[in-house]
Amino acid sequence: MDEIGFDYCIICSGCNFGPFKPMGESLWFPTIHEDARPHSEWKHIDERFLEGRRRHVLEEYHKLQDLNKKKATILVVGAGFIGVEWATELEHFFPDLKLTIIDFLPRCLGPLPDSAADYCSEYMNACGIKEFYNCGYDPKNPDFWKKVELPKGADETYVCIGVKASNYFMPKDTLSDKGPGGGGWIHFNKHLQVTKKPSEGGGVWADGTIFAVGDCNYGCIGEPGKWEMPPVPKISYPGEEQAYHACLNVMKLQKGNKNLVKTWWPWGAGMFATSLGPHDACFVVAANENKGSGYMVNWWIPAALQKEIIETTKIDECRDRWIGILIWHFVHHTPVHLFGRGPWFV
Repeated sequence: MDEIGFDYCIICSGCNFGPFKPMGESLWFPTIHEDARPHSEWKHIDERFLEGRRRHVLEEYHKLQDLNKKKATILVVGAGFIGVEWATELEHFFPDLKLTIIDFLPRCLGPLPDSAADYCSEYMNACGIKEFYNCGYDPKNPDFWKKVELPKGADETYVCIGVKASNYFMPKDTLSDKGPGGGGWIHFNKHLQVTKKPSEGGGVWADGTIFAVGDCNYGCIGEPGKWEMPPVPKISYPGEEQAYHACLNVMKLQKGNKNLVKTWWPWGAGMFATSLGPHDACFVVAANENKGSGYMVNWWIPAALQKEIIETTKIDECRDRWIGILIWHFVHHTPVHLFGRGPWFV
């Protein structure tokens, strides 16, 4: 084992999405952590490497092909934007599958505005995807399967609810005792520096040289009713914004400047582009932690094209090409914030 020395560290290890698995394993995140790999349901695949991830995607694709040939029944648990996207993608590319989606909330898309939920529900209904709401997932109960009109159960179930921390490598005194998935999230301050948990004093940990950004951190600062920063959605945009803020603070510390940047609830955290297959979508802006907040401002083919542009330019940026770099540089260096919790001018 090699030991690597460093002056500063930015933790951006994300989270997992399988709340019913001991390590949160799911299809939506590669199994890469040393603590998680012995418990994996796909031990034969090493997803620490790109080739392993490619093989897992290909394996799941062939599995879906076989299910499609059998005209199998598929249950999608969770009708948030991930569950809705997965169900509608399956319906488009594997049209012989019999799909059902459920959620314990009264409608799909959770806290997003009714207009977006109604649009997605109408699309799923038109595609023959059965929807059941106010319905908790209880697979061991025969009455549950009768309620969702699958008395013999489902041939395959995909769980698309919740998040689970995967910060196994962090000292326990920096991790939360509560939060989604039972806790384990990294405590941090408004400078994004890792802190000790409140019961350990809440002070800055490791002299303030370690930062936690994006899905791995606790997501909020303070308590309900007196937030310093309300809960931030665990989606890509806030992670990138926080990484930018953390990098600025590393550069300030390196120069001896202790006037650090304070992070904020970023305006892009309220943007949700939900795909409905490859040719339809809806786009919500200005959502926040309050139920039903935000506005659906784009839908149908224009929204699908918008999402395609977002994905294409982001990949272009990751490949270090100038068009993507220019677009996404200005996205995260917005001089004026029209909504969100940041300063009006930066």
